[in-house]
Amino acid sequence: MTQIPLLRETPWGLMSVADAHVHFFSHRFFESLAAQTAGWSLQEIAAKLGASLPPEQPEALAAAWIQELDRHGVARASLIASVPGDEASVEAAVRAHPHRFFAYAMANPRTWDAARFSSIHAVCLFPAMHAYSLHEDFVRPVFEWAEQNRRAVFVHCGVLSVGVRAKLGLPSPFDMRFSNPVDLHSLALRYPSVPVVVPHFGAGYFREALMVADLCPNVYLDTSSTNSWTRYLDARLRLRDVFRRAMEVAGPRRLLFGTDSSLGGWRSQIFEEQARALYEIDVKEPDARAVFGENLTRILTR
Repeated sequence: MTQIPLLRETPWGLMSVADAHVHFFSHRFFESLAAQTAGWSLQEIAAKLGASLPPEQPEALAAAWIQELDRHGVARASLIASVPGDEASVEAAVRAHPHRFFAYAMANPRTWDAARFSSIHAVCLFPAMHAYSLHEDFVRPVFEWAEQNRRAVFVHCGVLSVGVRAKLGLPSPFDMRFSNPVDLHSLALRYPSVPVVVPHFGAGYFREALMVADLCPNVYLDTSSTNSWTRYLDARLRLRDVFRRAMEVAGPRRLLFGTDSSLGGWRSQIFEEQARALYEIDVKEPDARAVFGENLTRILTR
């Protein structure tokens, strides 16, 4: 039986949408939070987060996400294993639904083990979270793996806040010295075939993210979240201005639509805001299709 592709209504008409940024908060993720709290049970943690405790089997959580994406007409999503060591959860989700999900997994390059990431589409690096410079030699094996296996590397730059940690009163001792996208320049040049994804337009380092994207054609900007970092810039700056400048510098083939969805389900309002911003700056249908799904699919299915 031929599967009918999922399509979502947009200002340009029906369109296939792929979300480049969805957090897969697995049962193991909740266990990692429990290990950092004062004896709270998993159920208590879920209650404090206003969420249901995810099932132990990641395939069941994946099925729930399939229902959520179907409800919103979203064709594909990149699922991020949001704690080091949880790559098996997103791998299981992709095995169960290979045409709907891509697998992203967080890694600390200090303890890099390539064998654990054989089925991962993109490795996620958080230098500020794990307190290391991208100039350290131990980061290079991650990019070498990506080069050899035609995979992508996602690097979180800029302001980093983890909402679930704040709700649980857990400390977030992140070090912003390691958050500047400029630190990616030499790596992106050294590994030109590796797609390097910078989420949230650089999360406050917008100018720097644009500089690196301008100099390195393998650098992509993920558009996800509310982009509240714009409050650090000119008060007159609007989301449509961010998109206009990103289009001018990086071009429509290097923007990846994302929502930063997690416990609350798929964030349809993020899609609506971004679609409206692109429509207001007169982005044409082919470029909108690229941003909202074709670019992500292209770089992850090479």
